Amino acid sequence: MSLATFRAQLRTSFRALQHRNYRLYWTGQLVSLIGTWMQSVAQGWLMHRLTSSAFMLGLLGFCQFLPVLLFSLWAGVIVDSIDKRKLLLITQSALLVQAALLATAVSLGIVQPWMVLALAFVFGTINAVDLPARQSFVVDLAGKEDLQNAIALNSGAFNTARIIGPAIAGILLATIGEAGCFWLNAISYIAVIWSIWRMDLPARVGKHFQWERALENMAEGVRYARSTRPLRNLLLLLGITAGLGFQYMILLPVYVRDIQKADAKVYGLLVSAFGLGSLVSAAWMTRKQDRWHLRRNIFIGLLVAAIGMGGFAWSRTLSLSLAMGFLAGFGLILYIATTNTLIQTTTEDRYRGRVMSLYTLMFVGTAPIGALISGSIAQRFGAPVATTVSAAVLLGGAIWMAFRLRVLAARESATPPLPATPEKVG
Repeated sequence: MSLATFRAQLRTSFRALQHRNYRLYWTGQLVSLIGTWMQSVAQGWLMHRLTSSAFMLGLLGFCQFLPVLLFSLWAGVIVDSIDKRKLLLITQSALLVQAALLATAVSLGIVQPWMVLALAFVFGTINAVDLPARQSFVVDLAGKEDLQNAIALNSGAFNTARIIGPAIAGILLATIGEAGCFWLNAISYIAVIWSIWRMDLPARVGKHFQWERALENMAEGVRYARSTRPLRNLLLLLGITAGLGFQYMILLPVYVRDIQKADAKVYGLLVSAFGLGSLVSAAWMTRKQDRWHLRRNIFIGLLVAAIGMGGFAWSRTLSLSLAMGFLAGFGLILYIATTNTLIQTTTEDRYRGRVMSLYTLMFVGTAPIGALISGSIAQRFGAPVATTVSAAVLLGGAIWMAFRLRVLAARESATPPLPATPEKVG
């Protein structure tokens, strides 16, 4: 391969970064996400240190994700009604305050389990608005022509942070304790606030939130997603698989402390293994792919994730656990990034915020139920059984998608080829 060819491939793989606003956003997000992952790892470790209970880890996940279940549909109406940049400046500033409060409680030595649960609920409430705002903001920064690449690069930033953040957290937990992770996370929000502030974007004129029409606008978004068959299928599959199939993170402290008999450094290493697999998957997704390849990615992602999760559940050696974590991370992000791409390319702009709030509801809002179920199973039957149930759910999703691929292939072979349109994606 010549140097010119290599440079051309690099430009293609990172083409969304040619947009100044997206480049600012991506850089700020990378720094902030490293801090978020540090807080996530330290928060789980703190709760297990305070309670030594698998159920309490499940309850922590329940409190953090319950607000998304309760408020995400309303958040979609807000996102479609006001300036996204101003909204993100508010939500990111609120997340900074939340992290600082948690850090203060730990630093003063007054932290109690109920405080961790309460602040997790606050984090989830802010996140219920922040997540659909960030998801729908990407198209404003990179344009529709580079949307797929921008989503893949977002996944790349998320999973780069997923490797770096837990690794740093593992070291800090073993040396100075949880407070250092929480303080660094609070500081990291300054990077994303600064990047959003510097963007050159026109204000959305004539848009304002109307309480009297909020319920009507929300129902309109739900009807649109329900009547658009590809969106309906993608969202339902996501809700089923993410609800119980993605709950491995809440039980990682149990695997480290009770099964592996290891310390916080191994905890950070295991989270990083999942992140490394996810990063490789995100890099794979930077290539341009047609809708048939994207559909196939959903099947492959769910199948690989199920294999990785099942192997991780019963592994008793660190090397095998790291390998299975890598596989699971690769499959999960291949599935999630592909689903995000298909949903965004199918959705009309005027419904984008509300549809992405449905995406957030299915991806994150179903987690409270899954976290409680997984924590309860782990408390009674052990963490390996709970993780095996998650793997079985993912495998069921893969089997359903294999059936759908056969149906779609038969349908497309029986009809003349048509030009690709957003309505045919999914």
